[in-house]
Amino acid sequence: MGTVALNLDVESLDEVEVVAERTTVEIKLDKKVYNIGKDLTTAGGTVSDALNNVPSVSVDIEGAISLRGNGNVRILINGKPSALAGFGDSNILSQLPAEAIERVEVITSPSARYDAEGTAGILNIILRQKETLGFNGSFNFTEGQPDNIGLSASLNYRTENYNLFTNLGWRYYDAPRNSFNDVTYFDRLDDGEIVEPEYRRIREDQEVERLNRNYNANVGMEYFINEKSSITGSLFYRLGSDADLSLNSSERFNNGIIVEETLRREKETEDDNSYQISINYVKRFGEDSDHKLTADLQYENDAEDGFTFLNEEYIFTNQINPEPFQIEQEITTEDQKEYLIQADYVLPLGEDSRFEAGYRGNFENEITDYRLEQEDIGTGNLVVNDTITNIFDYDENVNALYSQYGSRFGKFSFLLGLRLEHTQLKGNIDSRLTDEELVEAFGFPVDTDFDNNYLGLFPTLNLIFNLSGTESDSEESITLGYNRRINRPRGWFINPFPTRSSRTNVFQGNPNLQPAFSNTFDLGYLKRWDKFTLTSSIYYQHETDSFERVQENTGQQTTDGIDIVRTIPINLSTNKRTGAELGMLYNPEKWLRLNSSFNFFQFETDGDFNGVDYSAKNTSWFARFSSKITLPWKIDWQTNAFYRGAQQDAQSDTDGLLSIDLAFSKELLDNNLTVSLNVRDLLNSRKRQSTTTTEFFQRYSENQWRQRQINLSVIYRFNQRLNKRERSGRDNGNNGDEDFDFEG
Repeated sequence: MGTVALNLDVESLDEVEVVAERTTVEIKLDKKVYNIGKDLTTAGGTVSDALNNVPSVSVDIEGAISLRGNGNVRILINGKPSALAGFGDSNILSQLPAEAIERVEVITSPSARYDAEGTAGILNIILRQKETLGFNGSFNFTEGQPDNIGLSASLNYRTENYNLFTNLGWRYYDAPRNSFNDVTYFDRLDDGEIVEPEYRRIREDQEVERLNRNYNANVGMEYFINEKSSITGSLFYRLGSDADLSLNSSERFNNGIIVEETLRREKETEDDNSYQISINYVKRFGEDSDHKLTADLQYENDAEDGFTFLNEEYIFTNQINPEPFQIEQEITTEDQKEYLIQADYVLPLGEDSRFEAGYRGNFENEITDYRLEQEDIGTGNLVVNDTITNIFDYDENVNALYSQYGSRFGKFSFLLGLRLEHTQLKGNIDSRLTDEELVEAFGFPVDTDFDNNYLGLFPTLNLIFNLSGTESDSEESITLGYNRRINRPRGWFINPFPTRSSRTNVFQGNPNLQPAFSNTFDLGYLKRWDKFTLTSSIYYQHETDSFERVQENTGQQTTDGIDIVRTIPINLSTNKRTGAELGMLYNPEKWLRLNSSFNFFQFETDGDFNGVDYSAKNTSWFARFSSKITLPWKIDWQTNAFYRGAQQDAQSDTDGLLSIDLAFSKELLDNNLTVSLNVRDLLNSRKRQSTTTTEFFQRYSENQWRQRQINLSVIYRFNQRLNKRERSGRDNGNNGDEDFDFEG
């Protein structure tokens, strides 16, 4: 045949790709890293939806996030507090698309590098940023029922010298919710005499239409000054407009007979305008890329304007010439500003050791101007309620210094750190009442001008022992962590002026609230085989001065004789929490992937308030299961199931909750187009049912924050291929955190 000549076809070779989905979980010295990957059930969903699929994390029906059953979680974006997380208001995460997330770091034993805030730990959300040279991006369109329409775009242009990136999004959605309350009132003592309630039983049935429009944009540029340094600047902007209409039907009974029915209408509008400006600088020294200095400056501003109109009328009543209800208007203006200054220095000491030190300053100011206007029945004019109307000016300033040292000796690695934090919680209340009148109105002294300062040391220790040998096909390790943390009361927990969900139920902050401190121990075990991964841990936490919300009768009544109940946060002495968690990932075949986790915890509170003992002991648990199957014609089918067991606190018993999500997905156009159909809460069963019992009343409540949602999502990607010629040694300085590479 002779000699056959072969020529190299470079263009064809460029098209050869080996694509593998990254490991779902990575164990590091101070965190577990969950790569979101292709989670079909969150396509067209939000960051909150994605977090609800992360082991150890649960998101309740109202959007509140908890870690191992503990709601005191610190939310970070790219390693830093951010306006994207809404100044600590996790509800903002329900407005950001899940497609923006690259991975979630679950940090149950945070190192000294992180804020000491958050007794449960930290959730660090790392956003996507493409590293491919050239112009690339993706477009996402979502349509759903109830109304859910969203458009978003992620664009990136990278050269050898700079990287331009932007994320744009618009979303319109209707999130109807409903609630039901059935309250039975008991006789109460007043100056030694038994006083019967005006009504023995009141049932309330509420339906709420919630229309939301949100715009968000994040634009930035990373400039590579040279091979050793870069600077990144970014601007985030969010505009939100919400309109809610609530209809609350109330039935009142005496001796089992309905004697009165009313209908309460509540119209609420809120406009939210926030932006964030960030600058990040990275300087590397010498040949070792880990020897570096990073500096961050960040400014955030958030302005919210809210208006609520309330009107209630009789459907029927047994009263003769009943006094009409007052028309009410609530006007709230909130202005929040936050400054962040941060510097971190990392010094490698040989190949297996590293020293780190840094400073972080967070300075936050929040001004809340609240005015309540009520109708004067005699004249029909609206009059300002002097008791509740106020301006609350609140500052939270935290200065922190830290240092930590990590090293590895063969199979053993450790990370030891110490953080020093000074906290200032400062507030000034401009009220129309004197101090004496405030005590008479609220029942306890109200400090209208307070300045509380706390200095604390927060040690951390994280250990890993690698049990597997270098020649082993499996991976096995044991981790041990200890940390001390703080839970600072937020501004709305301190503001003593009531906010009202109805005429009969108010939430009132407590300016005498003190920070809570916790000590936590965590022992973990990891075993990874070829197709099966097992993670487990047991933990113990002892928290002092822990917060607890209690409900009590104010002794006041509405104009139609209904007792007014208030909810107030207090320091309930101690809280002991013990728990265990287990996670399993099994890939028996390429077409089948199974993932399951189980979390069990027990907590015990001990304390009293106003002569009432609120001590309680409770055991609860939650579990999730996920399966991903590749069907014929390369259709992916994913099912997620979540169950939260029944739980108790000092006054309430909450029933268990089951939720199931279902999704199908198909790749088209050479894997550049993804079409997904998903159903969230397939059984429409994500409802919280609870019973609260006090010496004055017993309340059964049922709440559904969001109904079953069906979404169709289309994602188109272009030029998002891995380019092997990328400049090595460069990483995105905007990620905000670097890891010790001592993985388990």
